[in-house]
Amino acid sequence: MYKLWGKYALSTALVSALLLSGCSSNSGSGSEAKTAEPSEATVNETGFPLTKEPVTLNMFTRIAPLNGPFKDMPVFQDYEKMSNVHVNFTEAPTDGFQEKKNLLFASNELPDAFYRSGITPLEATQYGAVGQLIPLEDLIDKYAPNLKSLMEQYPEIRSAITTPEGHIYAIPGIVTLAAARTDKKWINEAWLKKLGLKEPETTDELYDVLVAFRDKDPNGNGKKDEIPMTARAGLAVVNLMSGSFGLDQQLGYNINLENDKVNIWMGSEKNKEMLMYLNKLYKEKLLDPELFSQKEAQYLAKQGSGNAGFFFDQTNNNFLPIADQYVGIAPPAGPHGDRLQAQTAPVPRDFGAFAISSVNKYPEITMRWIDYFYSDEGSTLLRFGREGEHYELKDGIPYYKEDFLKTDNQPKITPYAGGGAPHLISDKVASYINPPQVQEAQKKLDPYMPKVRYAAPMFDEKTAQEVNILRNDIDKYYEEQSTKFIAGALSFDKWDEFQSTLKKMQIDKLQEMYQAAYDKMEK
Repeated sequence: MYKLWGKYALSTALVSALLLSGCSSNSGSGSEAKTAEPSEATVNETGFPLTKEPVTLNMFTRIAPLNGPFKDMPVFQDYEKMSNVHVNFTEAPTDGFQEKKNLLFASNELPDAFYRSGITPLEATQYGAVGQLIPLEDLIDKYAPNLKSLMEQYPEIRSAITTPEGHIYAIPGIVTLAAARTDKKWINEAWLKKLGLKEPETTDELYDVLVAFRDKDPNGNGKKDEIPMTARAGLAVVNLMSGSFGLDQQLGYNINLENDKVNIWMGSEKNKEMLMYLNKLYKEKLLDPELFSQKEAQYLAKQGSGNAGFFFDQTNNNFLPIADQYVGIAPPAGPHGDRLQAQTAPVPRDFGAFAISSVNKYPEITMRWIDYFYSDEGSTLLRFGREGEHYELKDGIPYYKEDFLKTDNQPKITPYAGGGAPHLISDKVASYINPPQVQEAQKKLDPYMPKVRYAAPMFDEKTAQEVNILRNDIDKYYEEQSTKFIAGALSFDKWDEFQSTLKKMQIDKLQEMYQAAYDKMEK
């Protein structure tokens, strides 16, 4: 679910937009961060409403395909009555969203705030430096007690969103629930029982189980139509199996941290071992032959078919009708005994979920407005809608009502559907994605979770541009070559050449940049 390859790569259009934004006559001069004009309405520092005088804020947001209009969502209707703040949302669909966001910055036609707009680290640094986004650290300190408390409880949040100059230009979605930060390893328990097999504890045992799934007709239809193992398209399977080969994914990249030393492992022998293992599975038709071509809808359909032996997903929503057929397992130990749950998103999971622009006349009110959603109460309203109508409380935990779930209207009432919304996901507000079966699957992963999952660091503007250029080339090359290694289109006799090319692409320089950023984070 959390694809790392080239995650922060920027398009040519974005680079052009960055340059244009720096030339805008209204964007400020120099590199000093600029703040908004004084508020015209008085903020109430505690309680509701947030202000005595009604206030209107204009926000730019991404709308997912299944969402309804934000103005019709109960969270924003009810919160307006509580807060005395009306929000006009400019909704841009997911397709073409980045281009629309670029244009706003390039033309300096800014909203008051960017909501669920996926501001990247480079965008935050660039647009903050030219004054289009305002620094938030003082506003957080005074007007965001919920967010401030979370940042104190989880110091990795602050390090993930603070620039080297000490500014915070964008705030993330925060996920304290471990089960919402991992893809579980789901195996077909019904097939295991039918074939008299136990849950695999090692990669060798996993191989044997997959062979049995392929050859012993566990679905009982007399055909060899079982899918022993599948995953999301592309290199998601690399993310999900890397921990068994001692390969972690720290700092938002393919990085191991060993004694405070950054090691980008793409050219390592352990990575070669992993790719050889996956090649063996692929060659023997144990790994889905459609791995590199299937669409998301096809992958989800395979989960729900009951005809997949082993796959990965955060929750069980996609196979609920046959959920009893599956069980979560621990990461299998690899050839050197490694058993790490490497595929784990950081607590600050969605960088740049919210930012305030320099045209905003009410930054204090805006910060108080967004801070509510970093509480369990505010998150419940955002995710579940209205008590009695959309959800009911059981032991203090909100659950969607069964009759509401049957309507398929869940994405219409919440901006959470579609991901990336600025709010808190805790154990108190995640019943829909964290039912008992998922909780049990997470318990299998817990002993192998990293103590701290470091998010991608904030680089200074110049370094961020360099990192982006290096990663564009390195990530593309790694993905192309790894796909060929797994699919058997490239012989492992070419591994030395692969390593040599990574060095020519300056992977060592990239590693030095991550090392410097990590050292600053740890000071």
